[in-house]
Amino acid sequence: MQLVVVQGGRPLKGTVKVSAAKNAVLPVMLASLLAESTSRLEDVPDLADVKIACELIEHLGARVERRDGALFIHPPSQFTGEAPYELVRRMRASFLAMGPVLARSGSVRISMPGGCAIGSRPIDLHLKGFSLLGARITQSKGYIEAHTPGLEGNRIYLDFPSVGATENIMMAACLARGLTVIENAAEEPEVVDLANFLNAMGARIKGAGTRVIRIEGVGYLEGTSYSVIPDRIEAGTFLAAAAMAGGEVVVENVICDHVKPVIAKLREAGVQVEEGENSIRVTGTGQFRAVDIKTLPYPGFPTDMQPPFMAMMTLARGTSVITETVFENRFMHVNELKRMGARIKVAGRTAVVYGVRRLTGARVVATDLRAGAALVLAGLAAEGETEITNVEHIDRGYDSLVEKLQSLGAKVSRVHGT
Repeated sequence: MQLVVVQGGRPLKGTVKVSAAKNAVLPVMLASLLAESTSRLEDVPDLADVKIACELIEHLGARVERRDGALFIHPPSQFTGEAPYELVRRMRASFLAMGPVLARSGSVRISMPGGCAIGSRPIDLHLKGFSLLGARITQSKGYIEAHTPGLEGNRIYLDFPSVGATENIMMAACLARGLTVIENAAEEPEVVDLANFLNAMGARIKGAGTRVIRIEGVGYLEGTSYSVIPDRIEAGTFLAAAAMAGGEVVVENVICDHVKPVIAKLREAGVQVEEGENSIRVTGTGQFRAVDIKTLPYPGFPTDMQPPFMAMMTLARGTSVITETVFENRFMHVNELKRMGARIKVAGRTAVVYGVRRLTGARVVATDLRAGAALVLAGLAAEGETEITNVEHIDRGYDSLVEKLQSLGAKVSRVHGT
């Protein structure tokens, strides 16, 4: 078993470069299955979820290779196999294979999804969209099957602006006959990035980034070369780390508009933040005020930044109220932060965080991806040593997190433990 060990109390200083976005690269990888020729994806991060996506794509009949610093995806002329439980349970984004495979082959069999246990995240909106596009959906023994003689464009209203459902339906609609209109669509930057990739392959998508997306179906798509957007959650994590541990950090390769909610909250807390063209400088003293947070779909405060920001608020002056509206089970990091001396009370989807003067190192468990990042941040600011187990969760979404923190002067390492 591997552990991340953090020696707290060291301010951060230096420059760190953000990797490509996990939540953008995974749908783009799966969208490449829509093409009839090879796609080249640049600067794909070295993440556990990327490796799982490669396994899934190859299981479906495609060929994947890494060379010259890029990921090449060669889609099959005919899909083989299915998306099995053994793969889909490890990563929820695997379910995004359903739209591309259904659109290209007319049939797909895929396991019910897994991933981090932060909430139910139902797939009913995905299936509603596919049904309205003309697919016949059946469900049996933990698997979902969809069949169609050919998808037909339609008007689809999403009851909730789900990122996954928006992406899955948008991909399938690219090869449907006629016009598809997705209403109450998700507006996240990752949705826009996926639409840009699809358009580069020859799709006709308009309105991505707004609540209404229009897709005019085409006969086929061709592979292309593409670089996905920087990871706004990784950027936000380093911004919070600098504010919490103190010091001066420049976060490079960031689109400032994508992290505006995080920047606004940092400034509200009294942290000095300077925006550049493609970078953000944070000057932290380790002293900041409590602020209230309510997670919302983009452009609201991102749910993926809630755990790291809660870690920061444990040391804030005053009391903060954190309301989680996106996932119903995203406070699992609370008990671990309490082991380090945090004072937090939870009632339903609301957590009240009473700022304390200090945290102390402890052995804690990363219960999910963003919870793991939160515990690393808490360890950076805590007195003594913090040991974090279940670090495979962190590896799912952060490329070289330990090494990047080391480059900023943090005393953090990966070790084998028991």
